[in-house]
Amino acid sequence: MSVDSTLLVPYASYLRVYEPLAAFPEPERTHWSRYARRPRTPGAQDELRRSLADLVPVPPVPVPVHESGEAFVAHLDGVVVVCPWRTRLRGWLALRELVAENGLPASVLDAMLPPVVRAQVEADHERWLERNPDARPWIRTAVWQVPLRWFALFGDEERCYEAGDRSAGRAPVLRYRTTMAQARRRLARALRALRDSVDEGALTQGLVDVGRWLEEFHPRALVELDYGGLVHAVAEERLAADRSAADVAEGLAALRAGDDATAAEVYARLAERWRSVRDLRHAN
Repeated sequence: MSVDSTLLVPYASYLRVYEPLAAFPEPERTHWSRYARRPRTPGAQDELRRSLADLVPVPPVPVPVHESGEAFVAHLDGVVVVCPWRTRLRGWLALRELVAENGLPASVLDAMLPPVVRAQVEADHERWLERNPDARPWIRTAVWQVPLRWFALFGDEERCYEAGDRSAGRAPVLRYRTTMAQARRRLARALRALRDSVDEGALTQGLVDVGRWLEEFHPRALVELDYGGLVHAVAEERLAADRSAADVAEGLAALRAGDDATAAEVYARLAERWRSVRDLRHAN
């Protein structure tokens, strides 16, 4: 059974890291070097369709049996950089998050993924971790939102918006790209501003978590924030006007200047913008 190629992407955003070939040990480096020379490499829609295909069987296959040998490919200052999909690892992490944090009733969860399937997947993950204790994904995913902490890594000048074309079946694109050095620098400044001005909270803790993740990668990597499937949940005129990274920068600048009133106003504006998107999860 095939998956409809016109199916829209899930309502998820992505934070990706693309590393230069020098960051990978052999024989993986040679694999990615050859891979990047292909005339066409898969995109986000291709990754989605392959993942959806695993959910068609009964019972579903929540985590691939074998790790993906695919990646996203980009260029940074003329250097090839790759972002491995690591679909199997991300599947394990997503399933663990679903079970631990989603709060689904047991009956619903069991209907989606029978207990015997979950137990087998968890056992496979534990065995894999014994052999790969330092593994980490190159891609982070957020459903029905872009976490505000992600915007702290980017500047408004790095924003790329491409309008959609319904007649051609092309969806709009909204993404940011920056260097790892810039991302780490901005994150450090954001943490200083928050710690100097407000109590340790969820935003601060989230930035610390993202910072630890970024430290795992090559210093000459590329960092990308992609609105992904959220472009299908937000009206195109709102996407075109969305300057969330600029708003986060404005709020942080206000904190550094001791202007708590402006910082609170900016945060309230951002929180309401993204709350309205998250609320769509429960829309009929």
